[in-house]
Amino acid sequence: MSDVYSVDVQITAPVYETEVPDRVADAITNLFPGADLDHRHGEIVAETHDMSHFSELLHRREILDTARGAFFENRRGDAFSFDLKKQAAFQGVVNFAVGDPDELGEIHVRVRVTEPDVETFIDHIAPPTEEGRPVETDDR
Repeated sequence: MSDVYSVDVQITAPVYETEVPDRVADAITNLFPGADLDHRHGEIVAETHDMSHFSELLHRREILDTARGAFFENRRGDAFSFDLKKQAAFQGVVNFAVGDPDELGEIHVRVRVTEPDVETFIDHIAPPTEEGRPVETDDR
């Protein structure tokens, strides 16, 4: 793909006293392998500019509609955010957190899109579907 995407992805996850910090870090890097991690007191903060692996996981699990719903529901201006279940992420599985917070806390992801725009970027990582299959558009 020749399109250029400029995004800043900030990932935060609480680390509780009962948890091993490296396992929480693994949960993040399983979904965002290139993320730069910063271990802070009680949390891990990570940053990346690449969501290609995350997009691949969405396609593999065939949860593009779920992802689009989560992204657009939490869109604010040039950014969108979503929460993921930490335990599933440790297994390398994308599972969006909805409803009551998980007892281990959740991985919070905030994506700010600089180029081109939020809708186009969401279409790139989680394209619209028809009967569960990604729909190819003319500009792809």
